[in-house]
Amino acid sequence: MAPCVLRVRAVLVGAVLALAAACTTPSATAPAAREAPVLRVGTSGDYPPFTSMREDGRVSGFDAALLDAYAAERGYRLEWVRFHWPGLVADLTAHRFDLAASGLTLRPERSLVGRYTVPVARNGALVLLRRPAWAPAPTGPEAPLATLQALDRPEFRLAVNLGGHLERVARAHFRHARILAIPGNAVREALVSGQADALLTNTVEGPRWAEGLTGLERVGPFTQDTVALYVEASRAELAADLDTWLLAQEASGALARWRERYLGEGAREATATPVDALLVATAERLALMPRVAEAKRRAGVPLEVPEQEARVLEAARRDVHQAARDLGLPAPSDAAITAFFQAQMDAAKQVQARAPRTDGPADSLEDLRAALARISARIATLVPRVPGGLAPDALRRQTRAQLAASGLTPGECDRLAEALAALGPAR
Repeated sequence: MAPCVLRVRAVLVGAVLALAAACTTPSATAPAAREAPVLRVGTSGDYPPFTSMREDGRVSGFDAALLDAYAAERGYRLEWVRFHWPGLVADLTAHRFDLAASGLTLRPERSLVGRYTVPVARNGALVLLRRPAWAPAPTGPEAPLATLQALDRPEFRLAVNLGGHLERVARAHFRHARILAIPGNAVREALVSGQADALLTNTVEGPRWAEGLTGLERVGPFTQDTVALYVEASRAELAADLDTWLLAQEASGALARWRERYLGEGAREATATPVDALLVATAERLALMPRVAEAKRRAGVPLEVPEQEARVLEAARRDVHQAARDLGLPAPSDAAITAFFQAQMDAAKQVQARAPRTDGPADSLEDLRAALARISARIATLVPRVPGGLAPDALRRQTRAQLAASGLTPGECDRLAEALAALGPAR
């Protein structure tokens, strides 16, 4: 073959190889593969079966299973951030994480600074007791509360986790007993060692703590508590997306399977349904009303402001219609929307009117109104999802049960139930 032909062939081969290399080797100027966005999740890591954190930073439990599934479906990479219970609210407001997940109970002081999702589980406060010799054993339907009252003496030692919801429950129900607030949720050890006569736990955690212990009595449950994910206040879109996802998981049965696997008998009932979620949001609003009443008294603001109520109703109708359009669902009639939100406002005013005065520091009306606006936004997205054909008697019982701690009368609860039922499409 002629030398010139060989040179041409070599040039062609070189060009082909260079082209192949260009197609397979990343260019210095080519954009890098897009990394998954990080979702930072705060957890105490010490509250099984909700969350447990290992030394290597891996987290397991009910909340971890939920968020692993959510992250996989939405394309997030989870980053777990450890918090300690007394610092939860401060850490959230300092933006250390985007949301917190560790069996978190809805509480009004938390509503003031963050957003709750629709509920994921329900439990109740429970005392595991080695009854002292001096304590009587009441009988009858009122026995649990009578037992608590009988135990509330200076010599009674009750262990509870420091800084969490249950410490507040302990201090509300035991004004004279010695409360042992123990960090790191090392509460069971206080009972085992004899440091405490009893411990305060809940219906999910309690059965696990009772395993292997003898001579224990279970007193309760004597509260009805709701568990949800807790989102940083500025992350409205994240909270709304979590709500949509959780409602879908409840409807598909996936959430029930996670509850059965991780939480057991103590938390079997469905919670992330539109009706349950609306009642929980209503209870959350009403729990803020004593604080609203005190803030209004100190600011000289009257209990009723008709112009403000009219603006609230107008905004509610607008927000519900917008939510219905976003969801592709028919909106309830304006009359039904107005009746439901008016019933909410009237219930709120009743709670405010009955709230006792307090001497401690008051919350600002601005902070309270911001918290109420966050709750109202969640309510607006739930209203178009209310199904039709709700059984009136069952709904009244459900409403009374879920609003039992709000201070409403049965009749006031029934009015809310009737207004809620009217939101669903007619059949």
